[in-house]
Amino acid sequence: MTPAEFIQKWRAVDLKERTASQSHFNDICRLLDIEDPITADPKGEWFTFEKGASKTGGGEGWADVWRKECFAWEYKGKKKDLDRAFAQLQQYAIALDKGCCYASR
Repeated sequence: MTPAEFIQKWRAVDLKERTASQSHFNDICRLLDIEDPITADPKGEWFTFEKGASKTGGGEGWADVWRKECFAWEYKGKKKDLDRAFAQLQQYAIALDKGCCYASR
């Protein structure tokens, strides 16, 4: 997928986070010419969608995408607070092997 194809496809999308996030991330993988989580790690042991994690303040949560010792990624819908999404991921950081955290819409 070229950058122009990626932009053309996603510019007009107006879907909810839950509906579009995994397709969007898979397209990012195609854009970067890397394997998507399911292709790279079919068992979800080190690269997966919806990685469960304990929050540092208590309770459980889910990182939308996680790659061990690399990153956690949280999607939010349009006009949502990305600082809040980043703070959410920081609560999972210890449980997710201290990888970097990214928020996206």
